[in-house]
Amino acid sequence: MEVFESFYRNPILREYFNPNQFHITSWVRDPVGIHHPFVFDFEKKFLDKTYADNIYTWWHKWWWLSIVYSIIYVGLIYYGRSLMEKRERYELRLPLILWNVSLALFSIFGMIRCVPEMIYALYKEGLQYTICDKRSIYGITGFWITIFCISKVPELIDTLFIVLRKQKLTFLHWFHHATVLIYAWYSYKDWTPSGKWFVFMNYSVHGKY
Repeated sequence: MEVFESFYRNPILREYFNPNQFHITSWVRDPVGIHHPFVFDFEKKFLDKTYADNIYTWWHKWWWLSIVYSIIYVGLIYYGRSLMEKRERYELRLPLILWNVSLALFSIFGMIRCVPEMIYALYKEGLQYTICDKRSIYGITGFWITIFCISKVPELIDTLFIVLRKQKLTFLHWFHHATVLIYAWYSYKDWTPSGKWFVFMNYSVHGKY
């Protein structure tokens, strides 16, 4: 029960579904100095350091759930494939298109928010800042780093389509999903600064493809 209660009390999950968070501000300055255009109110949550620190506290305590999710994920893969052995494949063409488009849009938005900050930080502060300084966890960029880590859970749905459509499931596919989930959550629990390189590259690759 404590695990479920922790999700209910998670401040970012409760705020994220508040419709008032979709108000847009023309320009917002990130802590590193870059100005972001057309920023939603929910993106500005991490400008409040207390709010961001509360997320960190929750994550530091519960990061290990990523291991549980990954184990359940792998177990469900084998169970799902066994269920589908004697069943006809599902086409799911429209749901798959909508799913892929939503993931692409999410990644493009994350790339638009994060890559300019990285370029700006490299120019103004240098490489050492981007791999050693934790300040980027605050502000607009910090929000998108956090959402990236959260997104590794729903992204497991990718595999559901493969199983239901009875397509070839490679080791690389499910191993990638499971390990990236654990790596992202484990790195975030310590606000590992170099992890944002992984985040920005991942956003860019998935946004492009």
